[in-house]
Amino acid sequence: MFKAVLLDLDGTLLDTAPDLAAAANLMLAEQGLAPLPAGVIRGFIGRGIAHLVESCLQASGNPLACARLEPALRSFGAHYARVNGRESRPYAGVPEALARLRNASLRLACVTNKAQAFTAPLLDKTGLAPYFDAVVTADQAGARKPHPAPFLHACEALAVAPAEAAVIGDSANDAEGARAAGCRLLLVSYGYNEGRDVAGLGAEAVVATLGEAVDRLLGAGAASAI
Repeated sequence: MFKAVLLDLDGTLLDTAPDLAAAANLMLAEQGLAPLPAGVIRGFIGRGIAHLVESCLQASGNPLACARLEPALRSFGAHYARVNGRESRPYAGVPEALARLRNASLRLACVTNKAQAFTAPLLDKTGLAPYFDAVVTADQAGARKPHPAPFLHACEALAVAPAEAAVIGDSANDAEGARAAGCRLLLVSYGYNEGRDVAGLGAEAVVATLGEAVDRLLGAGAASAI
């Protein structure tokens, strides 16, 4: 009943927290601020770089976050361009799951709040680029998730109706955006959820791996239960 799968990037396909944390702490050092634990920075991932940088500035105890935001954004961007993809890795089973979706003749799009300038190199470096028919970034869509525009943009690029697309993500941003766009929704339990339990976000299913999501979409889960 569906023709396409729209997949979130950070926290769903790739563990990008090590590179994002490295760039964030280099930015903080440049601003004369103390570094933050990687686990703290991980909690800021998911709503785009501006949110991550501003959250890091605020968490550092900096009382002039707004005044520092623009230079901090430039600093983060320069550092992240250098470290992007250095330590980021696909979660276990992700390439195999994507291959199964492609072998099932489904069209695939990566839909992310990351900017295009960082997304394309990251997909290339991690070997995931060939799996996708389309890549939709926040700057291309003109809005960030949870706005539905990125998902609607992806459906248009894949020439499918929203009702014919399934979204796989890891957070409330994916859940709210997918519902607003009219797409089917599955969530993974292991990603960057900003401390919010994804079990309460109204997904069709919450799964432990991308492979389990593929099982459900392709009917393997239902077949094995009979």
